[in-house]
Amino acid sequence: MFDTLDAIAETVRNIPDMDHDAAAKAAERQAQLTKPAGSLGRLEDLAVWLAGWQGTPRPRLERIVTLVFAGNHGVVSKGVSAFPSNVTSQMVANFEHGGAAINQLCRVAGSELKVMALNLDEPASDFTQGPSLSEEAFLKAVNIGFEAVPADADLVCIGEMGIGNTTAAAGVAYGLFEGAAEDWAGRGTGVDDEGLRRKVQVLNAGYDTNSALLHSSLGALRAFGGRELAAMFGAALACRVKGVALLVDGYVATAAVAPLFAMNGKGLDHAVFAHRSAEQAHQRLVARFGQTPLLDLGMRLGEGSGAVVATLLIKAAVETHNGMATFAEAGVSERESQS
Repeated sequence: MFDTLDAIAETVRNIPDMDHDAAAKAAERQAQLTKPAGSLGRLEDLAVWLAGWQGTPRPRLERIVTLVFAGNHGVVSKGVSAFPSNVTSQMVANFEHGGAAINQLCRVAGSELKVMALNLDEPASDFTQGPSLSEEAFLKAVNIGFEAVPADADLVCIGEMGIGNTTAAAGVAYGLFEGAAEDWAGRGTGVDDEGLRRKVQVLNAGYDTNSALLHSSLGALRAFGGRELAAMFGAALACRVKGVALLVDGYVATAAVAPLFAMNGKGLDHAVFAHRSAEQAHQRLVARFGQTPLLDLGMRLGEGSGAVVATLLIKAAVETHNGMATFAEAGVSERESQS
């Protein structure tokens, strides 16, 4: 458990790397399977990536865990969302009763679903008036996310529910990477042109109000993020510390984990970005990490939905990696090398 921001920063600076020997052996196996080299494209890369983080040349997917964190945001009072804050708790109840998209997707993917509601009756503060979270509240949320990751998980998906949190995500990205507020603001749950203008105004006000915090990556997350973003950051950090591969959902989840990259250029090597959100700023943010999302389905639901859909690709990668015969096993001649 973290009791100071410095303790988090120290952990991020010293995060462990993958097992390069296991990844190399997985790559060797890929070269021996009955297919032209590289013919399965990113499925091959995913198998090697998972092998490296699981520390075995034959990765497994026996336990997939999807973590959905829910939080509310005081900035909603500024008219940045098309829905009121009470929808957050209503959707959490829907998750609990099995009626949401994420319930169906987890069932199909064979993933456990854990939904954690974070003080929904106490929204994060309006960041135009000061930081979204006090240092104490921020540390508590990070620790909740950190503790939520099972050490024996083979793969973790993270997602969120929180009315107003695309504005929070835009604020985190703005605070971390600067540019203009317009670069990071999108329509979220479907605000109109006037709502989008309000978002930009709110982001600029929040940037000015919290400028003293924006010298640090954790400060940017505390200034804008709210509880569910802080918890997703904690979960992403736990995955790295515990050696668990991570699938990140859309824009909000990506903004939540972005401080790991800002603090350590290798901080997101254990993560794959599941899909390209319809939020226009998402691709710009993922590109900063040197990554390309797995899917582009026009999704913008949140809930971890895109991440869980992407687990089906990870399953395909694992099954082909482990189940295919090698050239020697199948008695198939390999292509002759060129002299």
